[in-house]
Amino acid sequence: MKFGVVVFPGSNCDQDCLDVLRDVLGQPAVPLWHQETSLKGCDAVVLPGGFSYGDYLRTGAIARFSPIMRSVARLAKDGGLVLGVCNGFQILLEAGLLPGAMLRNTGLRFICRFVTLRVERADTPFTNRFQPGQVIRLPIAHNEGRYTADAKTLKAIRDHVVFRYCDEDGRVTDAANPNGSAGALAGLTNERGNVLGMMPHPERASDSALGSSDGRLVFESMLEAMVHA
Repeated sequence: MKFGVVVFPGSNCDQDCLDVLRDVLGQPAVPLWHQETSLKGCDAVVLPGGFSYGDYLRTGAIARFSPIMRSVARLAKDGGLVLGVCNGFQILLEAGLLPGAMLRNTGLRFICRFVTLRVERADTPFTNRFQPGQVIRLPIAHNEGRYTADAKTLKAIRDHVVFRYCDEDGRVTDAANPNGSAGALAGLTNERGNVLGMMPHPERASDSALGSSDGRLVFESMLEAMVHA
């Protein structure tokens, strides 16, 4: 299986994702420059974290128009796996591959720390290596991570929320919600289940030396899903 990691001007987690895919999973993985249109035969694509185009206008607003995004949209339409992490999640929202939008964190401050999440669904291509209700530990690093949507959309996506912010006992509380995200949403798939956006960084928690290896299961789940597709 071959993975591609899109690189935008301002991406800063692309190499981290490539390292996990190559060195941890042992899979072929290539960078995909934002001005390209070819996915180079990749079976799955990752949109990494960072500050694409300097976050001018708003996060992901310019990146959505990159030539590579048309190819990413086609891959998603054809059933290929697309993972957007942090800025990648923001880009997926701007591109219309996921519903909703992002606002500045409730405290109007950049947050960079570990958080705990509850796995809401373990039956997706991105979470099949987890257990339902499992509490995991991943880092976040964002200024605009407060997910929002209208009431109709929030009702429609209820069954597609994959991760929620929670406390160490798995309880979803206001205190455990670091950015004020609606419904404590931390990760969301599309209706088909082959596109995932998540604000926490699994690539930064894929080795115990980094403080957690829980994030590795996201990538292992993707590989598992592709192998058995």
